Amino acid sequence: MREFIKKYEIWIFLVLGPILNVFFVEARIQGFMPSYIYNTGRFCVLLLLLICLLSFTRGIKGIKNLFKPMCNWKVHPKWYLLSLIFPSTIAIVTLVLKAFYHEVEYSSFIDIRFSTFRGYIALFVWAFIGEVVWVSYSIGELSKITKPFYAGQIVAVFWGLWFIPIILLGEGIFPDIPIGPAFMFRFGAAGMCAFIYTRTKSGICVLMLQYAVNLTLVSLPITPGNGGATTYTAFGIIYFLTMLGLWGLDYLIKKNKNKESIQNNYIS
Repeated sequence: MREFIKKYEIWIFLVLGPILNVFFVEARIQGFMPSYIYNTGRFCVLLLLLICLLSFTRGIKGIKNLFKPMCNWKVHPKWYLLSLIFPSTIAIVTLVLKAFYHEVEYSSFIDIRFSTFRGYIALFVWAFIGEVVWVSYSIGELSKITKPFYAGQIVAVFWGLWFIPIILLGEGIFPDIPIGPAFMFRFGAAGMCAFIYTRTKSGICVLMLQYAVNLTLVSLPITPGNGGATTYTAFGIIYFLTMLGLWGLDYLIKKNKNKESIQNNYIS
């Protein structure tokens, strides 16, 4: 039994995560827990599931390795910069296109909002746990058996499934989020996480990216409640397409370098 669980560890976690969340959300619906426990508890339960699984299959060493990427801060500053500005840049591009479509001034769509200090802390904690379970562990493990891009897209499927009960409940999430665009955005988000993590092995960079996503959605009129469902859909599509563009550009650069390397070796 232990060997079976160890062999299929990543798949067991990816399947159990969304299933466990269904029961957790149902417990909230039935009134078995207050909202403040539910809001952060859904992330904590996910992390606890992973810790228990790793404890069974790998022991204490496996748990320690889970958080190791959070200690890797020695990466090129460009990755920190990309992580910080990427979500807000996509949001601004979305709003500019929206203004162009409606033939109005871009400034008419700018409505920067601020959360409470407690809200910012919660967003950080959620981003931290999300980075550990979905990126450092899930994308990291899947990258051992498939290409990082595909690893990110596989994780996006289960990440999206995990969010569906939360979206349906409509608590602890932005109101009126449509499931289809939410999935599209999740594919873009997981793809960007995979893109940055694969090149840095730094959980800090991915944490910054995901926290920047949360801050962008809170601060700018992108969500259905603030900017409308169409704006959110456009944001998700642009996020996804830009992510694909970065992967494609990176592939072409590597292909060109390999070609030059082969030519140089041939000449020499």
